[in-house]
Amino acid sequence: MTAEVARADGTELEIAGRVVELVARLAGASAQAEVVVTRAELALTRFANSAIHQNVAESAVNVRLRVHADGRTAAGGGSTVTADGLRALVERVLAATRFTPPDPAWPGLTPPVPAPTSAGWDAAIAYAGPDDRAALVRAFVDAAGGLETAGYCRTAFGASAFANSAGQVAQGRTAEAAMDGIARAGGADGTARLSVDRLADLDGAGLGRRAAAKARAAADPVELAPGRYPVVLEPAAVADLLQNLSWYGFNGKRYAERQSFAEPGVAQLDPAVTLVDDPLGAAGLPFDLEGTPSRMLTLVDAGTTTAVAHDRRSAAEVGAESTGHAWVGSPTFGPIPRNLRLAPSGTAGTASTGTAGGAGAAGGAGTAGAGLPGGGGPAAPLAGAVADPDTAALVSRVQRGLLVSDLWYTRVLDPKSLVITGLTRNGLWLIEDGRVTRAVRDLRFTESYPRALGPGAVLEVGRRAVRQPDREDGVWWEAPSLRLASWNFTGGASG
Repeated sequence: MTAEVARADGTELEIAGRVVELVARLAGASAQAEVVVTRAELALTRFANSAIHQNVAESAVNVRLRVHADGRTAAGGGSTVTADGLRALVERVLAATRFTPPDPAWPGLTPPVPAPTSAGWDAAIAYAGPDDRAALVRAFVDAAGGLETAGYCRTAFGASAFANSAGQVAQGRTAEAAMDGIARAGGADGTARLSVDRLADLDGAGLGRRAAAKARAAADPVELAPGRYPVVLEPAAVADLLQNLSWYGFNGKRYAERQSFAEPGVAQLDPAVTLVDDPLGAAGLPFDLEGTPSRMLTLVDAGTTTAVAHDRRSAAEVGAESTGHAWVGSPTFGPIPRNLRLAPSGTAGTASTGTAGGAGAAGGAGTAGAGLPGGGGPAAPLAGAVADPDTAALVSRVQRGLLVSDLWYTRVLDPKSLVITGLTRNGLWLIEDGRVTRAVRDLRFTESYPRALGPGAVLEVGRRAVRQPDREDGVWWEAPSLRLASWNFTGGASG
């Protein structure tokens, strides 16, 4: 990262204030303006064939302006923060308001209200360089024991500030490190990924051992007939459920348009399920794109849907208040939970401890089978299929079913009921009498995610959550393993 990190304090807020003043000067006091200024430092080290092949870093300042004037709304952005550059941005956005259609549903600006302070951010992430990320990649590759590996290591830091013409101001910092890698053995892949708030918690060796153990255990898979099977979903697979529930279920825009399954006040999911969006449980921003303070939001409490995510516009449509979920894509895609956590067993309703994504969560081959009956697991190399004691405990209580490492290529067939089709990947195993007995070829599934988590369908929730990174930095999905009564597999990966 660059020296810009050290100069971030105050600078963004000063720029935001100058833009608000410019709007008032050029458009008059009746114009409503909101400004977000973000200084972002993002770096990515990619590796393939067990060697680093790319290191990229980006340092940028972005100014986003939205203006409501004469009943019309327009937005725009720029990266030039000189006096001329800011004036040009304001003039462009004001000109755009004259050509946009009237906006009678404009919800107004966020009024002045205190925003929480940022969670502590890790200076090691902010100042991480290529050598730091290369060391984590080396640890991953070495721990894979000669298997072919690929993936990335990412560090991201941001300083943001908000100001609007109603007098609301807020500022904060974010920091995240993440690693996502695979190991390959004889055409079989194993994966391990993790998102953390402290660079010291990113255990490259632990992730490499886990991915390699999974790959070795996935070799020589057998065909299995499609049908409904009890399953144990590992955290990476559960993350896909959380992501789709966020985009299509707890999305305030879709809810207002009656395109969501969510019905607040109704017991729609199993009592074992508590879902919390927790942006302040990690090093996230304490405000959203409209300046609304961020907070922990319980979406499902012991199976009962309690809320959906709103920005100011979707909230106004249903007579609610913003929950602080405005983001760049809100006007098009709607406000969504972007830091969704499935509460582990025994921790429902509590804030994230920050240890869920720690080094210990990466697991390793040495823990495989630790929770199986009698203290023993399946014979090597199948032992690597069950990579941590928490998952092993769930597997031990399955008479016949499947252990699913990961889901991908998931597509929505019916948004209202959230029927999804997709594929398993990176490891699928048959469980018999509480033990993994053989690797299985990937299967296609078609399943309603709310049904799969519905009343009576969740047999057990693991006790240790693992934070999974998203493609976008700052977005994560945190969950333990799940034991579900049924999952609908409809065919092989080829059809």
